[in-house]
Parts: sequence; C-alpha cells; structure tokens
Amino acid sequence: MPEIVIIVVVVVLALLFDISNGWNDSANAIATVVSTRVLSPVMAVTLAAIMNILGAFLTTAVARTIGKGVVNPNDIKDAVNIIVASALLAGFVWNFLMTRLGLPVSASHALIGSLMGAAMAYGGISILNPVGLKKIFLALLFSPILGIGVGYFLMKAILNFFGKFSPGAINRHFGRLQLLSAGFMAFSHGSNDAQKVMGIITISLFGAGMINSMEVPFWVILICGLAMGLGTAVGGWKVIKTLGVNMLKLQPVHGFAAETSASIVIQGASLLGLPVSTTHVITSCIMGVGATKRISAVRWGVARKIVMAWIFTLPACIAFAFLICWVGLQVKNLTLSYLVS
Repeated sequence: MPEIVIIVVVVVLALLFDISNGWNDSANAIATVVSTRVLSPVMAVTLAAIMNILGAFLTTAVARTIGKGVVNPNDIKDAVNIIVASALLAGFVWNFLMTRLGLPVSASHALIGSLMGAAMAYGGISILNPVGLKKIFLALLFSPILGIGVGYFLMKAILNFFGKFSPGAINRHFGRLQLLSAGFMAFSHGSNDAQKVMGIITISLFGAGMINSMEVPFWVILICGLAMGLGTAVGGWKVIKTLGVNMLKLQPVHGFAAETSASIVIQGASLLGLPVSTTHVITSCIMGVGATKRISAVRWGVARKIVMAWIFTLPACIAFAFLICWVGLQVKNLTLSYLVS
C-alpha cells in the first residue's frame, strides 16, 4: 500500500478519535451550564464547539509531550503506522462504547493506554519511555486531586464573599458569569485534549519521513481542532446528564465555580505541556464544589461508577490496542513472506 494511502488512513482514524473525544467530552464544558439552565443545549454545544476549535491553536506543548513521551518515535519507525492506527482504533472504540453507556471517561487515558499497548505489541515493555511516562502519569494522577481542592476553595471563597446576598440574586449574577466560565472551560479543553491527537499524527508523519522534526504542522492543528469541535457539537447527552444532573444538583454559582476551577487547572497544564484528563478534572471540581454544601450532596454512587470507568480505561485500552497491533503485525509479516516467496 502506498505510503500516502497509509497516512490518509491514520489521519482519518485520528479524526474519528477526536470526534469521539469531543462527543464524550462535550459534557466537560457544558454539563453545568445546561443543568443550571443558563443556556439551552443547542446554544451550549455551539459555544463549546467554537471555543474548542479556538483552544486548539493556543499551544502545541502537549502534542510534543505525547509525541515523544510515551515512546521514542525513532524506535518504532519500522511499524509506526500500524502502531498508531491500532492505538487510534482502540481508543475510538472505547470512547464510543463509554459514551453510549453515558459514562464520562478519560480520552487521555484511552489514547495513552492504547499507544502504550500498541507499542508493546511491537517492541515489548522496554520500548516505552519511562521518563516521559512518569511525567504524563504524574500529571494525570495529581490533576484531579488539584481539581477537588481548587473547586472546594473557590466555592468557599465565593460563599464567604457573597454570603450576604440572597440565593436568587447570587444565581442571577452567576448565571451571566457562567457564560464566560463555560466558554473558558471549552477553550481550555481544546487547548489540551485536541493536542493529544496532534501528537499522534505527528508521530506518524515523522516516522514516514514526511516531516523532519516533531513540530506539529499547521494543517494538523486545524483539522484536529475542527474534528474536536464537530464531536462536541454532536453532544454526548447521556454523559451530560450523568455529570450535570445525576451526580450533583447544580445552581449557576456552583456551575461557575466548577468550570472556572477546572479551567484554571487545565489551562495551567496546557501551558506547561502536561496532558491531563479534562473529564477527571471537571468531575473532581464538581465534587469539590459539591462538598462545600455537604458531603452527602454529591451522589457518591454515581461518582463511584464514573471512577470505576476511569480505573478500567487504561488497562482495557492497553490490552485492546496490544491485540489489534499484534494481529496487524502478523498480517504484515505474512504478507511480506508471501511477496518474498
């Protein structure tokens, strides 16, 4: 198969993953603004889609981390497209299934786990980059913890400062402010999540010799931003209901605090080149905000299901991508043997 055809297949799979990412993660940006009735669902997804696209152009630091942090691109050049395609396919299937079930999952965990599994099918565990993975997993681990803390203390500060106002006045004013916080959250989502697939496509282009460095081409940034925006515009309504209604009953002031605190954490990570799970961050921020009301205000049964989906994402995607890549490599070897003979 000509090299350009293989690259096209990889790019198509990458865009499908980005669409599925935006589909599941649309809840991250708009669950709170929809549940508080500040915006209609259609207006909310439109705002989120536009801001996701704009956020994708902020920086490519996260893309470079993904492109080099999981595995050294030079170590997988002989099978780069099979590895990348396997990772994208496994991640896409997982995102699709979880979205259909109404569970918010980490597309970051899905993609990173899938890339790890596919790379290990080719070169074993030793092919992975331990330094890069340590940086990535520390960011993924501590960002939700930070989200709970920032969400809790921001909500506490708002309550202390505006405590003398009536609940109606508070929610009226924060309903307007939530338009800004929802847009900021969607922008932050695009600045982090859209970049992960940029990094994967860049690995494929570099491995195929189509670019000379791991710098992300402009057209890759553009199509990834548009794909993320398209997926967000579709709207994962079951996931939105899980985050914005089932887990915690939100008022506009709570939505503002959750979105703002999540945006602060995600934006900081993007500028530092750290890939984080926007799903984990916004969910943990909602938990932190809810804990200021009372611990029982958070429906922990729903939260537990979400956390279980998080826990299983990484190992499930590692195993699934490993299997897909192993089959792909066997088919490639059999094809080469047949051609030689």
